[in-house]
Amino acid sequence: MRELSLHILDLAQNSLTANAKRLDILVSEQKALDRLTITLQDDGKGMSPEFLANVTSPFTTTRTTRKVGLGIPMFKANAELSGGDFDIWSQVGVGTRMTANFVLSSIDRPPLGDMVSTMISLVIANPTFHFHYEYAVDGEAFTFDTEEIMQVLGGVPLDTPEVVSWMMDYLKEGMESLHGGA
Repeated sequence: MRELSLHILDLAQNSLTANAKRLDILVSEQKALDRLTITLQDDGKGMSPEFLANVTSPFTTTRTTRKVGLGIPMFKANAELSGGDFDIWSQVGVGTRMTANFVLSSIDRPPLGDMVSTMISLVIANPTFHFHYEYAVDGEAFTFDTEEIMQVLGGVPLDTPEVVSWMMDYLKEGMESLHGGA
């Protein structure tokens, strides 16, 4: 995939399929360490140790419509191609956590991409799901949490056009604020 945000969109679908109730998406840029870290953690059904041992193979998938699963293997490969690393942990009945570290300055690192559109797409398609997104740059963070937004809205659906417009602006402004408005 050309952008990491598209990987995140694809991997988030795994959490939804695993009957998760919450997905934490953490993106952290640490310029002094030349590192971009992306972590996805859910409270879904988790994976057996046998499945987990093979999950980075493209020929391991839970889908019945095809015999190839490229999301996790491609995410891992992109991290490693940039000089970074990948780790995945899962426990049946608890959930799954995967972390990819990328060398921030590597020419082989795909750009982060459009995280605003990724998050909005996830929320519109799953307006009652609990997404927690945190974007951090050098220790300063911006947080977007659908459960908090739902509480403030008091029953107004997240996929209402006015709410979607507000969430887009909120995400954009929050992320830009960590780059000095750029």
